[in-house]
Amino acid sequence: MRLPAVERIGFKSQLFVDHLGGLAVFTLSVLRCAFVPPFRFRRFVDEVFDAGVLSLSIVCLSGFAVGAVLGLQGYDTLVRFGAEANVGAMVGLSLVRELGPVLTALLVIGRAGSAAAAQIATMVTTEQLDGLRMMSIDPIDFVVGPKALALLVVMPLLAALFILFALFGGYLVSVMLLGLHGGTYFASLESAITFADDIVPSFSKALVFGALVGFIATYRGYTSEPTSTGVSAATTGTVVTASVCVLLFDYVITALWGI
Repeated sequence: MRLPAVERIGFKSQLFVDHLGGLAVFTLSVLRCAFVPPFRFRRFVDEVFDAGVLSLSIVCLSGFAVGAVLGLQGYDTLVRFGAEANVGAMVGLSLVRELGPVLTALLVIGRAGSAAAAQIATMVTTEQLDGLRMMSIDPIDFVVGPKALALLVVMPLLAALFILFALFGGYLVSVMLLGLHGGTYFASLESAITFADDIVPSFSKALVFGALVGFIATYRGYTSEPTSTGVSAATTGTVVTASVCVLLFDYVITALWGI
């Protein structure tokens, strides 16, 4: 029997609040693993390799392509106003304050976040997490915690590499291809970007995005249904939920603190 509209809205709202509460408790459990022994340092290093090193190629290549497009579009736009000397400032500010952290987070969601959710969901389906519990090993401490903390740590580092390669791509296009003087590019870039007002907020934003991706990916995998459909739903839900949360939090952080 189909529920009335008001009851459906109430049910969906209650389900959303339940998920928020479960995510909050889950996040506290993961954070506890970072401060309470035993410390899984080797597991953490392995997860940093999986989430960070294996994402280097896609992050660096995407950063170079985005920077090249920004350099091309920025030069074509600014030359109409005789302000092509500010191409470096436009490319740098766009990347450092906004595009670098956001696009890096979206790329990591698609590669590392979805993989983490799928792996944990598969362990739920094959009862590997139950096997750990039978051996008195906490799955959150042994499996979930290192994955979430690794995503939290590697996100600012990957964002820095994305921005670096993007600046290089913008330099190649605007200087080597379009004929802008290299000194002009770097002078405008240096004058526009400051460490305290631009670099630190950019890394802070990337750190927040890393926390979102890490906790959402592991939570969706850990709470998935123990079926093949549950694995697929956890993977898809991670990509959709984490992407939307990154974009929403990006707006909130920018609106409240101007970064």
